Amino acid sequence: MLKVKWMLLSAVLAASLVQSEPVTLYVNAVKSDQALPILADQDERERLREQIKKEAPNHYLPPIDARVDRIWKAIPGLNGREVDIEATLDKTIKQKNKDTIQWVYKEIPPKITLDQLGAVPIYRGNDKKQAAAIMVNVAWGTEYLPAMLEIFEKEKVKATFFLDGSWLKKHPKEAKKIVASGHEIGNHAYSHPLLSTVSSDRIEQEIGKTSQLINQTLNIKSQWFAPPAGDFDQRVVDIAFKNQMKTVLWTVDTVDWRKDSTPARMVERIEKGIGPGSLILMHPTDRTVTALPQIVRLVKRKGIKLGTVGEVLSSKRMEKIE
Repeated sequence: MLKVKWMLLSAVLAASLVQSEPVTLYVNAVKSDQALPILADQDERERLREQIKKEAPNHYLPPIDARVDRIWKAIPGLNGREVDIEATLDKTIKQKNKDTIQWVYKEIPPKITLDQLGAVPIYRGNDKKQAAAIMVNVAWGTEYLPAMLEIFEKEKVKATFFLDGSWLKKHPKEAKKIVASGHEIGNHAYSHPLLSTVSSDRIEQEIGKTSQLINQTLNIKSQWFAPPAGDFDQRVVDIAFKNQMKTVLWTVDTVDWRKDSTPARMVERIEKGIGPGSLILMHPTDRTVTALPQIVRLVKRKGIKLGTVGEVLSSKRMEKIE
């Protein structure tokens, strides 16, 4: 083959000697069998880009604005989504089977957020968000907390613990264990009064004292306030808001504090009341420890991801079940 190439080259040079015009030789440094795969890759990339652009509108979801509902009061908004064309293309190109598009999305924030609604109580998250949160109000005892934390760890679930200030003052080590386990901390007033029956100054003291204690003991600035026994009036919501906290109630109550509330009844209540955006109320009791694994698995079976109150009430999407 090499001999033939040299013969052809010699013939061309010989011809140039007898022609009146010079002959210019162009040498391609890249063999044709190397250039073809590069061109093929470029063609494949453009084909995939056009396919992704064509199908992208089918994956678009519009954002949902936060609103005040007549029954549920403040309802957080939910981010929309749109396809990230280039990220989807890159992810799809990297896989061996390019027949299946690996969709990558960008979130679109709503125009109206929960913060913009002002001092309004919250009973649930957005019902279009496949997520729910467990709220644990802690105002007495420590006996059942280790078992609850162990269950949450085993089930890979993070919850929100609302701490009574007087409890926190007595049990700082237990509170630090809750934080070390990755759970969120909320404010549950200081001495568990019915806040609608006390003065505004007392409300300010109950919320402010606990907020300060959470900050000093746990180095956390809480965003959420859960009124003791769910008792509140607009003064409570306004004072919590002034202290940069939102007042949070619940969607579904396990009623685990009642002696006649068996684990089976607790699970039944969750079965009937759970849905996307639900806030589930419980306390650290023996009945709760027994029912908790069943409750967690029940929620997961319904395709709902469990997260903290902050995660559920944010506008960010939570679409994967772990």
